[in-house]
Amino acid sequence: MKIMKFGGTSVGKPERMHQVAQLITKDSDAKIVVLSALSGTTNALVAISDAIAGGDREAAKRKIDELEAHYRKFIPDLVIKEDARAKAGAIVTEHFEFLNIILRISFSEALNKDILAQGELMSTKLFSVYLEEQGIDHLLLPALEFMSIDGNEEPNLPAISNKLAQLLKQHSNKKMFITQGYICRNARGEVDNLKRGGSDYTASLIAAAANATVCEIWTDIDGMHNNDPRIVNKTLPIEQLSFDEAAELAYFGAKILHPTCIWPAQLNNVPVKLLNTMQPEAKGTTIQEEAGTVGVKAVAAKDGIIAIKIKSSRMLLAYGFLRKVFEVFEKYKTPIDMITTSEVAVSVTIDTDAHLDHIIKELEPFGHVEVEKEQSIVSIVGNEIAQTPDVLKRLFDTLSTIPVTMVSYGGSAHNISLLVPSEHRTKTLQLLNAGIFGL
Repeated sequence: MKIMKFGGTSVGKPERMHQVAQLITKDSDAKIVVLSALSGTTNALVAISDAIAGGDREAAKRKIDELEAHYRKFIPDLVIKEDARAKAGAIVTEHFEFLNIILRISFSEALNKDILAQGELMSTKLFSVYLEEQGIDHLLLPALEFMSIDGNEEPNLPAISNKLAQLLKQHSNKKMFITQGYICRNARGEVDNLKRGGSDYTASLIAAAANATVCEIWTDIDGMHNNDPRIVNKTLPIEQLSFDEAAELAYFGAKILHPTCIWPAQLNNVPVKLLNTMQPEAKGTTIQEEAGTVGVKAVAAKDGIIAIKIKSSRMLLAYGFLRKVFEVFEKYKTPIDMITTSEVAVSVTIDTDAHLDHIIKELEPFGHVEVEKEQSIVSIVGNEIAQTPDVLKRLFDTLSTIPVTMVSYGGSAHNISLLVPSEHRTKTLQLLNAGIFGL
């Protein structure tokens, strides 16, 4: 069994769906195909939900009609036969009738989750109609029948594995299954989701649950690159990464892969391949247990970072001081990205200001608190780079003109992280591309 996940751009146009059908039928391997919503759909559904939540039902109605028109236009180029077009049209009618009905219902968070699920439900059903028209044997396997999260909004992998195994056993005569990314049920049995980028997560969880041979993530880029191709002129795809290296890159800003999707694959040692739908012959990137090579492989930047410094000459060295500081962040469920300490201060970074005012208020009894917003973490990632000769010298020589405010080194054998003001982030990535990679 192999898993093949296709993102929004890979299914965003009828001709792209046709191409996906070609890719999934290239071999006779048993497979589960995971689809995202058509590109732009989730953003449109978020806007619809926001308009309803804000009480602007006229704006919501306009957005629903615009989205429906897009899907109506999609159908004639997707399928040719009249019966297939009728089936596809009925699917669109069903889902947009639901969206129009919710205009008359009181808004709730549960309703919001129902709205956001419509994109994946429509993309998979429409794709199934196309496969049926082409005579491609398959089964539409609803993710809501087996994907679930627990009370902490974490995937319930044992339950997913059990339910998926039962469903596959019931349909042992089938070799191809189509399912939705992103959506799931929560501990109350309601429709929910795995948050943004959740289709990658779905694919990785299914790969772990099915003990797949490989998890292929198909996007519009030929694998993970050594730097951000949107910012620097010349980048190179990376042929092989370890799970640990990929996790660091994904967490610290590499957009091609959702950070959460590494651990399920790593748990069951399922290789993950990042492949390009537009260039299916390209090697892409393979993520597996072995790193392949030693040294720096890539850099990534994570924006929207807030640095918090607590200065306390009388308390920092006191027993239990750091624990008390961390308990404040734990209380507000706010993860810390970086941490540095000195004799009189401790500095940490967070990536959300959701509870910032409360956090600052609770930290103030410990000492003087300083906050710096609009910061970026730039991470240099590679296998055993902490042991790579001269890596720090090359790094700081390269960035001699950049005001680096924090450095995290030695916490991981695969990562050196720097904090820089966001206004210097682009220049930092460009300098690293030249100074570290010679590009």
